[in-house]
Amino acid sequence: MLSPKRIKWRKQHRPKTGGYATRGNKINFGDFALVAASPGRLTSRQIESGRIAISRSVKRGGKMWIRIFPDRPITKKPAETRMGSGKGSLEYWVANVEPGRILFEINGVTREQAEDAFRLASHKFPVKTKFLARE
Repeated sequence: MLSPKRIKWRKQHRPKTGGYATRGNKINFGDFALVAASPGRLTSRQIESGRIAISRSVKRGGKMWIRIFPDRPITKKPAETRMGSGKGSLEYWVANVEPGRILFEINGVTREQAEDAFRLASHKFPVKTKFLARE
């Protein structure tokens, strides 16, 4: 699963959410893309399961690019712990996603194969997605 090799700070604040993606919103590598249509956050497990679904669907044909990276740590306090005594320990990593952000790109497959692969992958994500093709 994806996670940063090294980080400057172990725990981060939660960011302000809202707005649309201004970076990572254009198809740069492949011919077809899966784009987030709603805001949310994707865990490294969800990204990995989407990657597996796409690669299995196209039978490891074509080339795939993952355009997001889980670089934000999410902390959690243990169950049945009293309030206070600091912030919880790191549990997992997420990638914050705004509407318009490209999640995956694929090349070297037909449009039908790409649509089917992205449909299977979109079932793994908590955000709404849509299919995008290069003009």
